Amino acid sequence: MTAPRLPVRTRAAMFLRLLAVQGAWNYETLMGNGIAFAVEPALRLLPGGRGGDRYRAAIARQNGYFNANPYLAGLAVGALANAELSGDPTDRIERFHTACCGPLGSVGDRLVWAGWLPACSLLALMAFGLGMRPAGVVLLFLGTYNIGTMALRYWGLHAGYREGLRVASALGAPLLRQGPAQVARASALLAGIAIPLAVRGVIGPAHEALEIVFAAAAVGAVILARFNGRVEGWRLAVVALALFILISVVR
Repeated sequence: MTAPRLPVRTRAAMFLRLLAVQGAWNYETLMGNGIAFAVEPALRLLPGGRGGDRYRAAIARQNGYFNANPYLAGLAVGALANAELSGDPTDRIERFHTACCGPLGSVGDRLVWAGWLPACSLLALMAFGLGMRPAGVVLLFLGTYNIGTMALRYWGLHAGYREGLRVASALGAPLLRQGPAQVARASALLAGIAIPLAVRGVIGPAHEALEIVFAAAAVGAVILARFNGRVEGWRLAVVALALFILISVVR
């Protein structure tokens, strides 16, 4: 049985509910309640409608344990809605419910938390270095970050419903397979532009200080290249922050 075409109103309701997918997060089912909440508009199309036997059984299944990156949860929501409306066997739906948690979590974390979020932060930092007002910097960061994550949610919901339980093919899409690496390259480029500009914005046009900063950045880049990824970025950030505080105190 093929899943029916979702009405625009149902798709819109599911998309909006994805924005609150972590609203009922708990230690027992994690995001399970949120997934059921997002799938529920589609379940109303089941025979018997809202309150029917198939509706009750489906909503109970979707309330089980689930955990993934919230921005890629739309893939699971779309796929599960397709499976329920297509009448797929219960055991297949439950196996999918368990199996997709890991991939959606790891891919989403690399794409959003380790990629898109730092890139948007560096873009805002570059705007600050170029003289943008604080309110503009905040709006730039919030705008770019939310446009990207909204687009990811929309794509995930659409691809999930189109593919159903065969949604594993969507995980091989260029967006998810090559996206993290491409965003990382863009972040490296932005960092090279944004950090010197931001430092110049803070210390002013003191050419001697800028020369010291650029020289330190060049030495730091050589050291990082020599370590070849054996040093975690957050540790370097903590060390740099501690040195900055120490120098500020001494001065």
